[in-house]
Amino acid sequence: MSIAAHELELDFPEYADTIKHLIRNDLEFKLDNDQYRKLDKQIRGLQDSGIGTDDDHYSRLKKQRAYLKQHLYNRITDVIPHH
Repeated sequence: MSIAAHELELDFPEYADTIKHLIRNDLEFKLDNDQYRKLDKQIRGLQDSGIGTDDDHYSRLKKQRAYLKQHLYNRITDVIPHH
């Protein structure tokens, strides 16, 4: 069974337009998003292979993905005007 991807647009559908805008217009955001997607693909590959969740390498990858996701989310919400 394949594990679902953690695409930002799927995780934060309310910000899909902002995410697309940032990917097109902000090189740093695009590079961070590319790294996030690469980590997610790597993690899903490990999950699909049946590796145990106590593996140190696996745990580090998941922490890196979580950090990047939070960083990207902060960047997304910083663009949104606050009322």
